[in-house]
Amino acid sequence: MLDIKYVRENPEKVKENIKKKFQEVKLPLVDEVIALDEKARSLQLEGDNLRSEKNTASSMIGALMREGKQEQAAEMKKRVGEINERLASLEKEEEETKSILKAKMMIIPNIIDDSVPVGKDDSENVEIEKFGEPVVPNFEIPYHADILASISGLDKESAGRTSGNGFYYLMGDAARIHSAMLSYARDFMINKGFTYCIPPFMIRSDVVNGVMSFEEMDAMMYKIEGEDLFLIGTSEHSMIGKFKGQIVDESALPITLTSYSPCFRKEVGSHGIEERGLYRVHQFEKQEMVVLCKPEDSMDWYHKMWSYTVEFFRSLDIPVRTLECCSGDLADLKVKSCDVEAWSPRQQKYFEVGSCSTLGDAQARRLSIRTKGENGTYLVHTLNNTVLATPRGLIAFLENNYQEDGSIKIPKALQPYMGGIEIIQPKK
Repeated sequence: MLDIKYVRENPEKVKENIKKKFQEVKLPLVDEVIALDEKARSLQLEGDNLRSEKNTASSMIGALMREGKQEQAAEMKKRVGEINERLASLEKEEEETKSILKAKMMIIPNIIDDSVPVGKDDSENVEIEKFGEPVVPNFEIPYHADILASISGLDKESAGRTSGNGFYYLMGDAARIHSAMLSYARDFMINKGFTYCIPPFMIRSDVVNGVMSFEEMDAMMYKIEGEDLFLIGTSEHSMIGKFKGQIVDESALPITLTSYSPCFRKEVGSHGIEERGLYRVHQFEKQEMVVLCKPEDSMDWYHKMWSYTVEFFRSLDIPVRTLECCSGDLADLKVKSCDVEAWSPRQQKYFEVGSCSTLGDAQARRLSIRTKGENGTYLVHTLNNTVLATPRGLIAFLENNYQEDGSIKIPKALQPYMGGIEIIQPKK
């Protein structure tokens, strides 16, 4: 959410930003919030003046009574009564106006960074850099569900009976690789100086509204029936929510956290849920990184964070590339974002395995997360990035470590988490 002062002073910049995101339908909101802001400030000013008048009148009543000026005291009491009636009406109108203003402000997208390429959707995202050689072997790489079947590692049929489409059982060595990758991701980030955390897996609606746009919430979140609780779609939600309403000591910044959680997503949209595979599912697990920092440090942390994900995947012998998200592909709270994509030797193309974003002070403003230093109190900046989301990360691992004889190579970095196993053979 933007600062209303910024909108008031820079309406054309806000409108231009909306156009860059191809959300012209939101253009009228700018003039609407400016008018509502003016009305709210006018109501507040009138209220302040009336409260001042009431205080003066109230103090005079006692003096008039002591002086025996009963009629004047009665007139003053009458005026205080009129002021009280008007204040009650004003306060109600001011509260309603501010509520409408906030609701409209939360729909206006955040100001994107000047470096973000302008484009309508993810088809216009821009490749930044490749890391590792994207090899196409001279033998066929099976579909990942078939690789998992070869080691008796996947059971979607049973999951269909227990939970429906979009769920799965991982079994045996497949489940072990899955857990090993998450454990390695945890230790990888701890070694980078991040504090490990396991957060709540359900959060209240005020936290949801603080960390994401309404459109994202409707498309992603599962609500617990009869409760003001939502299942998290990523641990970033509860990790940022941890600081809701807090004033963080400036000397504690940056706060660097790495969190594990299961993630639950409706996956509403055009992509749909895979019938056989695990690329798009309702439930997965994730190692995340979250940073709270000073505004002047946020872009440095942004570049540092995505580079950690690149380093993690390269340590597992998986080629990756980074992709700059264009303006139309950015969620409304994001200032700048890039995807990390892993190479698929089977499809001979890259696919998304993680995303890094800086949100400026948007989440901090919605959740009132501030810091206090020598120059006063101000909003922090928040950033988040995927270290590993699996089973999507598992798919990249399987395809890039699949051998011609059907075995799966275990890279050195992962072997300590697999009991020293160097290779997994297919079941006979």
